Amino acid sequence: MEVVSNKIDRENLKPGDHIYSWSVAYAYSHHGIYVDEGNVIHFTRGEGQEIGTVTGLDHSDGVISSCIDCFLSGGDHLYRYEYGVQRTVFLAKADGGTCTLVSFSSELANSPEQVIHRAIDFLRKGFGDYDVIKNNSEDFALCCKTGLQVIPAVSVGQSYIRGLQEFDYFGGN
Repeated sequence: MEVVSNKIDRENLKPGDHIYSWSVAYAYSHHGIYVDEGNVIHFTRGEGQEIGTVTGLDHSDGVISSCIDCFLSGGDHLYRYEYGVQRTVFLAKADGGTCTLVSFSSELANSPEQVIHRAIDFLRKGFGDYDVIKNNSEDFALCCKTGLQVIPAVSVGQSYIRGLQEFDYFGGN
């Protein structure tokens, strides 16, 4: 793993991977769950709400499924989100939204099938209203991957700083 990026080639993607891409000028990252055969499920803002982006997603709303090229629209590189990084690595990351200290314990270990099942369930039922700080694509992908819901705290853009709680995605906890 690099300190600055977690760049990955498409042929190395695995179903259930939490992936992301950077916007122009690295202003923000957009996250999703890789499903299979070039398909990604991700959470995006509604029409007319995409600000300063060339993602091409500003006509979609909520949790959507798209091809990987559409997910990457406007960006050339794909990255894999890192889980369970050491504190020193986490603090060395200049930009948020690329890794977390959260690791998988035996209770949280999720198979790719479970991760994809959660993503598909959110595709059907939704993931609430998009909010750039309180409920965004990184929060969506973290919840799909871990079964934990991200709860905003004082700091923004640092998934370590935010509280995590178990999320009953069927019951809408």
